[in-house]
Amino acid sequence: MYQNYIFDLYGTLVDIHTDENDLIVWEKLALFYGYYGAFYQPQELKDSYFRLVGQEKEGKQLSLHSQPNYNHEANPEIQIERVFEKLFTEKGKKAKNGLAIYAGQFFRVLTTEYICLYQGVTTMLKKLKEKGKNIYLLSNAQRIFTEYELVMLGIIRYFNGIMISSDYGIKKPELRFFELLLEKYNLDKNESIMIGNDGTCDIDGGKRAGMDTYYIHSNLSPKDIEKVDATYIQMEMDMEKFCHVLKI
Repeated sequence: MYQNYIFDLYGTLVDIHTDENDLIVWEKLALFYGYYGAFYQPQELKDSYFRLVGQEKEGKQLSLHSQPNYNHEANPEIQIERVFEKLFTEKGKKAKNGLAIYAGQFFRVLTTEYICLYQGVTTMLKKLKEKGKNIYLLSNAQRIFTEYELVMLGIIRYFNGIMISSDYGIKKPELRFFELLLEKYNLDKNESIMIGNDGTCDIDGGKRAGMDTYYIHSNLSPKDIEKVDATYIQMEMDMEKFCHVLKI
């Protein structure tokens, strides 16, 4: 029915749980920073991290509002590696040779309790490729985490194109993010479908971009949405049913 299948990632293809509040995370991360001469107490490091994240978000918002072509966007995205870099500079150290990225990835490992594909995802992606369909990823995520997780999970090879919000400074449900994907890969919106587990970010955004939408309710779907208005609605995570509905 469709030629282009545009997927959300976390909560749609990938199940993940992270915990940034565990003090052990900050103890280990403080030890990592200490190896390179940036000395923090665990709570100090945690407080500094969240303070810098907030500053980056505020700065990005102000930056977008200063650009006439983007002043309608309300959901800017930061590059998280800048936060890990600033954690070094605040202690008078320079993060050389990708050290800030390594620090961020170490943080991701520390905070990830589990990450895995939902059952049937690989089979579904293989079926789409066998039928000659195009598969795209449109994800609110951080490049320094997501790109490597796609490799680790063994699914990066199935995508014809990948767009991650940290690369573009905006995120779903901003219409411009969807438009950028359609423009970059020259996709006909009438031949495209947006698939995701979030009624606002994935479904409302995809609809405003003029695409059909497929909502899959998962364990990571927002709990406070009363009604989802999608072309297709599936209230359980079942990739076999998804394939059946779309005749994949």
